[in-house]
Amino acid sequence: MLKTDLPMLAWLVFVGSALLEVGGDAVVRKGLRGSSVAIVLVGGLMLACYGLLVNTVHWDFSRLLGVYVAVFAVVSVMVAKFVFAETVAVSTWLGLLIIVAGGLVIQFGGHLLN
Repeated sequence: MLKTDLPMLAWLVFVGSALLEVGGDAVVRKGLRGSSVAIVLVGGLMLACYGLLVNTVHWDFSRLLGVYVAVFAVVSVMVAKFVFAETVAVSTWLGLLIIVAGGLVIQFGGHLLN
């Protein structure tokens, strides 16, 4: 398990986890749309790996997933924009900023409020 005194490593774990989760979901989607059970199973394996990786960070569960959600949201929007070439609505960018602000409060707010 990672200790909380290694925040950079935790952030790298979160990015890797988000890539696995977003990628796994994309692979499952492709398998379902192409009616391929094998591809769906590969996506499911990727999602299982995400769950294992994200939980290597030894934080309280609420903090762990609260901060992770912000990283996941950023990776999701970036994949949509740059991998799937989707047009991202202004409202999505605004929502993403709100989610990231919430993640920053969860990560650093205790230092400011205590």
